[in-house]
Amino acid sequence: MTYVVLSVPTTKKKGWHMFNITHLLTVQFGHSAGKKAAFVICFGPFRPSKHTMKPVIESVDAISKLEHLSGVKIRPGENPYDALIQICNDHPAEIQSLYASHRLTRNLQQQQQFLSADFKELIVDPVLFRLERPSVQPGFRDPRHCLVVWARPPEHILKLASHLQTLLQKAAPNLWLMPTHRMHMTTLELAHSQTSDEIASLASSIRPAIPLLTNLTFLHRVRLVRPMISYDLSAIAVSFVPAAEEHDGYTYHHLRRDLFEAVKKTGVEVRSRYVVPSAHITLGRYLDQEDHATPLARQSWIRAIKEINEWLETQVWDAVDGEFMGEWIVGQEKGLEVRDGTLWYGGGRTIMAGEGF
Repeated sequence: MTYVVLSVPTTKKKGWHMFNITHLLTVQFGHSAGKKAAFVICFGPFRPSKHTMKPVIESVDAISKLEHLSGVKIRPGENPYDALIQICNDHPAEIQSLYASHRLTRNLQQQQQFLSADFKELIVDPVLFRLERPSVQPGFRDPRHCLVVWARPPEHILKLASHLQTLLQKAAPNLWLMPTHRMHMTTLELAHSQTSDEIASLASSIRPAIPLLTNLTFLHRVRLVRPMISYDLSAIAVSFVPAAEEHDGYTYHHLRRDLFEAVKKTGVEVRSRYVVPSAHITLGRYLDQEDHATPLARQSWIRAIKEINEWLETQVWDAVDGEFMGEWIVGQEKGLEVRDGTLWYGGGRTIMAGEGF
């Protein structure tokens, strides 16, 4: 294994130090003579240690441990989305309940971490930090290329998301906000953290299936409802659950199952970071500790999120003709998009976009 170590100064005026090892970010970026190469980003000058003897391949999302909280066990080679559908007896109400349980359980876990006496710090994304503050490491570029299927929110959901960002930023002024034109929901992640050549090869392999992938929502009407703020130590999002009325037999999770199956038929292995029952749009991430540095500040943050969620439940969930509405028919206005490139913060390029309705 070959390493390139990128060493950057800390915010301290004097002295250097190694960044906490759990925050190291190692990204595979190439192959040479059968050997993998990787780089490590750290704060301060590089000092070889036992931690640099092997790669630490994890993203901020991995550090924040986005666990599958439903209890569903996936067998090797199994379509993970179909497994959950079977556990739920192919019943929309049970699927909705699983999505709701996942986000409520996770929010409770994160609340406990924010309010714990042992709280240490937020998880600041080291790549986003450099992209947003270029003086830290001039010329830095995100090397992590991905291949995904995205769902783009329609105008009324973008309006709601933008309003939620405004409310959140009142409680945390230094929050990094996802630009509305970059907002998306990852419906299927095929591959992540690879080189551009590796992703290009995968995109070529699935090309015959791309028209089907991008137009599945034109064939099936899939509704998402009940928006709620979901959060952890690294990011904050608005999440939805699949609708479960009489005409909602084909749910968002069925859509994800069929996307997975269509890719599998091309011979490409889907390598998602996680397959949890979640449907969310990232609203923001943390770039520093300033807004959450004290127990009182963290209590205020949790209280603000609770108040926003109460407003969503009472004023938005059942609204059919109000200023803000929470029902999202996936594919509304825009079909699904197959995209590749450096996608982590809404970037990349569209290979093909499906037909909206």
